[in-house]
Amino acid sequence: MAKARHSRFDCSPGCAVEAAISLIDGKWKCVILFHLLSGTMRFNELRRAAGTVTQRMLTNQLRELEEDGLITRKVYAQVPPKVEYSLSELGHSMAPILKSLKDWGDANLDRFGRPEPIERLAAE
Repeated sequence: MAKARHSRFDCSPGCAVEAAISLIDGKWKCVILFHLLSGTMRFNELRRAAGTVTQRMLTNQLRELEEDGLITRKVYAQVPPKVEYSLSELGHSMAPILKSLKDWGDANLDRFGRPEPIERLAAE
């Protein structure tokens, strides 16, 4: 099922932010884009790099990113099939944003990213 597309670009407050976020919403899109900053990757390379993403979810997210023009997909006519994904020019323009998100996440990981040790939870 296709995602609901952004329907209004009427320059009302928040419009530009809504438009930008609508392109990268989804749990895995920023992760995929971040990994593609380092270069072209094949499907299974992306799946391993992303961690716990399912094959179906990765496929859907890649299709949406391609449809939105953020990545390019190159299919080689060979057996077995070979498909490579890379950032488009538009995708590369997001590099500073993705790097800033990573820097912010690194600086604040202790606030939200790490589960509490079991010993600490048991003591409370």
